[in-house]
Amino acid sequence: MRYFYGKSANAIKIQIWVTLIANLLISLLQSSLERRWSFSGLVTMLRIVLMYYLNIQNFFNKPDEDLKLMLLNAAEPPPENLINL
Repeated sequence: MRYFYGKSANAIKIQIWVTLIANLLISLLQSSLERRWSFSGLVTMLRIVLMYYLNIQNFFNKPDEDLKLMLLNAAEPPPENLINL
């Protein structure tokens, strides 16, 4: 953490705990993956794909295959019943 958003002791404690929990969860994800990722690479990719609905285990083990599926789903035309609305 480079800076804190709050100035009170409670705000600083909460931010430190949230950072520690996030690092622990990312470390657990990193250790459970078959493919080896650097911590910074994993954090960068998580930040990019965090708002997408996908299976994180599958995506980080085989990112090329999962990315192709995501692109194919995005390229499909909308269902017919939505076009007529």
